[in-house]
Amino acid sequence: MEIDLSGRTAFVSGSTKGIGRAIAAGLARAGATTVVNGRSERSVNEALEALRGEVAGADLVGVAADVGTADGARAVLERVPRVDILVNNLGIFEPRPVLEIDDAEWRRFFEVNVLSGVRLARQYLPGMIERGWGRVQFIASDSAVVIPEEMVHYGMSKTALLAVARGYAKAAKGTGVTVNTVMAGPTHTEGVEDFVAEMVGADVPWDDAQRRFMAEHRPSSLLRRLIEPEEIANMVVYLSSDAASATTGGALRVDGGYIDAILP
Repeated sequence: MEIDLSGRTAFVSGSTKGIGRAIAAGLARAGATTVVNGRSERSVNEALEALRGEVAGADLVGVAADVGTADGARAVLERVPRVDILVNNLGIFEPRPVLEIDDAEWRRFFEVNVLSGVRLARQYLPGMIERGWGRVQFIASDSAVVIPEEMVHYGMSKTALLAVARGYAKAAKGTGVTVNTVMAGPTHTEGVEDFVAEMVGADVPWDDAQRRFMAEHRPSSLLRRLIEPEEIANMVVYLSSDAASATTGGALRVDGGYIDAILP
């Protein structure tokens, strides 16, 4: 399938590394003008340089802003007043026993993982609806359904995204705008490498650590390996295209079969 996003502008929050950067690369490769976002000018510039080397002829824009805050969301709107494809990827995770998570930490995870996407969608959906075309996606996780014992606050935030996306899809019904959630499974990113080391031991070689992590902590995975970020990006690029015009209000799984259910 050839996907052509020429003439579209895409914004990907938290896209200087990991899944977000892979999504930015995929959208740029499909021809979209792609806005790369991170908290600092340095991280954004480094990502832009890497992406330009990776995707020949990529049309890229960088915006440094912390979209986990209301001020950051407004700064993005000022720099990028029109977006056709919005990918709410920004997210944080950290293992912590649930009885040790205080109120401030609960709020921090909700602010960054949920409200960042809520604000951006609220900013850009009206324009999409007025123009009769748009794509909004929230990057959730298998943890939205299979709440991880070691990260209940993270799972809570991803569960919330399923509800948020469904609600925004209803607000955009019949307009040519689609809103969906992509549920990513255990994915090989820099942050997850650190997380795996914390779970199985920092002195374990990476290949062995990955196998142990999947066997001991994610045993229901049918893929039996971590997913590569590009595999998540493939779904996002498809959902951003005209070919996905009848897919809205959904929670689509790229989880390697981790969730042991026929439906989410």
